[in-house]
Amino acid sequence: MPSTPLRRALARSAERPPWSAAAWRDVRFIAAGIPLAMPIWLACLTPKAFLPVTFLTLLCLRLLTSAQRGRLRALRGVEVPALLRSADLPAGLLTRLRTGVSWRQAGYHLLVGPVLALGSLCLLYAWGAGLLLTTVLGWAWLMPSSSPVRVHPLQLDVPVTLCGAVLLALLPWAGALLARLEETAARRMLGPGRAETLERRVEEIAESRAGLVDAVDAERRRIERDLHDGAQQRLTSLAMNLGLARRALKDVPPEVMQVIVDAHEEAQAAIDELRDLVRGLHPAVLEDRGLDAALSGIAARAPLPVRLDVDLTERIAPTVEAVAYFTVSEALTNVAKHARASRVQLSVRTAGGRLLLVVSDDGVGGADASRGTGLTGLRKRAASVDGTLSVLSPLGGPTTITVELPCAL
Repeated sequence: MPSTPLRRALARSAERPPWSAAAWRDVRFIAAGIPLAMPIWLACLTPKAFLPVTFLTLLCLRLLTSAQRGRLRALRGVEVPALLRSADLPAGLLTRLRTGVSWRQAGYHLLVGPVLALGSLCLLYAWGAGLLLTTVLGWAWLMPSSSPVRVHPLQLDVPVTLCGAVLLALLPWAGALLARLEETAARRMLGPGRAETLERRVEEIAESRAGLVDAVDAERRRIERDLHDGAQQRLTSLAMNLGLARRALKDVPPEVMQVIVDAHEEAQAAIDELRDLVRGLHPAVLEDRGLDAALSGIAARAPLPVRLDVDLTERIAPTVEAVAYFTVSEALTNVAKHARASRVQLSVRTAGGRLLLVVSDDGVGGADASRGTGLTGLRKRAASVDGTLSVLSPLGGPTTITVELPCAL
């Protein structure tokens, strides 16, 4: 009765016979990696060439890594993502190595890859030896008449053939193991690690969020234009017609005139509400004349005096302008509702690629985001473009809200 390890080995060999397609795919895969490691072998055999070949390998890291990823993709169906996009990699060799991005690649091409390729070469030699031993009965007659194979055919040919058959039965399992080792090593050393994967994911999320913010802002602009050019114009025309009817019709019954008057006033009220709605979606002045003019309009419409101090050297990103506008608008609304202030100071500056908004009031203070004063919404609005918001509001006042936004996305 064979032992348990031997039974497992025989079972694995039966699942993957030498003539199976899977066995030959493994052979093709491991054989394709041998030429890529040949320069390192030659360098090891020739000490004088070791340093030049090593330096050349470091220079060609991207090319060698692309070749290995192509081998894995074509022969194993495995996609190993790049560590970084080509545009993100530093240009100089020393700079790349100092960043640590290419250390795993260098270790694979200089050490792990050549060792695995050496194992692959030994496995190919074993395949050749297995085929040679298995077919000894067919080519033994080519040996000289004095050869032991010709002198003692039964004593040697049969045992040699059996050894070759056993070797061929075990080699597919060994080839599959070596192929899995190569695949695992390539995934871990040529592909991104956990840190690079998380960094790439954060970048993708940031890009996706920026795109979403831009898309939302563009959609708000579209809705604003549609309302301004469509519904608002129709309501304005209706109000004008009702106003003309109110002035022109003198001989109608009083109850009919009252209906016309009420309709005219309702139309005017609807126009005012729609105008406020359009301004809340995206004010046209913000797109046409920039943040300075838009903030001046907010300050003029505020229910309490606002001293505005704006110093902008150039236009900033439209999405950031929109966030800044609505942040200031909501902050002034919160001051009017909760602060019991008599005046507000609003300062807008650009410095170091950041837009700095400071809203100060002389109210009672004690502003707390946990009490639903709207500060949580302001903080989320600023964070949508990687901005920050801080609040200084001691009891008794004053309250100062500071918002920092990036000038560009």
